[in-house]
Amino acid sequence: MAAQPPAHPVAAHPVAVSIGRRPEPVHTIAVYAFDGMTPFELGVVVEVFALARPELTGLLAAPWYGLKVCADRPGTPLNAVGGFSVVAHHGLDELAAADTVIVVAVPNAFSGEVSPGLVAALRTAHERGARIVSICSGAFALAAAGLLDGREATTHWRYAELLQQRYPLVKVNPDVLYVDHGSVLTSAGSAAGIDLCLHLVRTDHGAKVANTVARRFVVPPHRDGGQAQFIEAAVRPVEEEDDGIGRSMQWALDHLATPLTITQLARAARMSDRSYLRHFTARNGTSPMRWVIVQRIAASLPLLESPEGTVEEVAAAVGFESAATFRHHFGRTMRTSPTAYRRAFGRGVA
Repeated sequence: MAAQPPAHPVAAHPVAVSIGRRPEPVHTIAVYAFDGMTPFELGVVVEVFALARPELTGLLAAPWYGLKVCADRPGTPLNAVGGFSVVAHHGLDELAAADTVIVVAVPNAFSGEVSPGLVAALRTAHERGARIVSICSGAFALAAAGLLDGREATTHWRYAELLQQRYPLVKVNPDVLYVDHGSVLTSAGSAAGIDLCLHLVRTDHGAKVANTVARRFVVPPHRDGGQAQFIEAAVRPVEEEDDGIGRSMQWALDHLATPLTITQLARAARMSDRSYLRHFTARNGTSPMRWVIVQRIAASLPLLESPEGTVEEVAAAVGFESAATFRHHFGRTMRTSPTAYRRAFGRGVA
């Protein structure tokens, strides 16, 4: 009697099937889970990469991601801070085989505890050419695997000095939200993980898709902080009826292409100039005009990704008085030029 095929054959690598087209492989993301973890960072990764996204219909040129939550011992309940547990169904062999590996934290950065199995899996994944990512104290795992030697990296400010002392070959920068070396990326504290995950989406799928994901995330306008990074494009703040600062930010986003002044923004907030400056800076950690510059640069990203329009036309469209001013602020914020950004991320741009 002939052998029967398995009832539920499993592909070695997930694929997206499209009638009349060759199936495209799905980019797999593996995230490491462990006993005693805090759930926020893991939840961020799941929210960005695993949530069904009907809002992206027609926007994606490649399939969305496939996410696997991996652990040293798959199938074993992992206690999470807050009194509940999580069960990861995938092991470290699948983490080592993923296209992108994300380590959201380590059990105890101060004790130096890093799973030997995780270290081995990270090295294997890196040697295969996978993209390796850390959030917060996850940088200690990447450093333990030797992936940060000779590289600039970041982590939560609380751990920065310790990371530098323990791994002197790493160039720790505690003043940025994240650092991107292409194949190895590190981010600061928990909320910076949102910025980095959106940056991965933007790198893979473009600014328009990343902006759409960010809007569903309902994150506030992107923090500046002087960091060198590809910033998230303007995301409208959640507006409250009596929130003058939020109202002014909403108004500014609706008028980015026009000249904006402190007086105009203060008037939209129904405040005096002096009071507006004080309250805006306290809320956002930056000045109103610096925030406006960042939003204009952010709004320029999808325009630069399009083959339409010159740099001069893009500058005018987002409210800069000249292309020279645009290039100056773009270079200070993005650490690259508009032309170089268009060359790297442009869709259909030669």
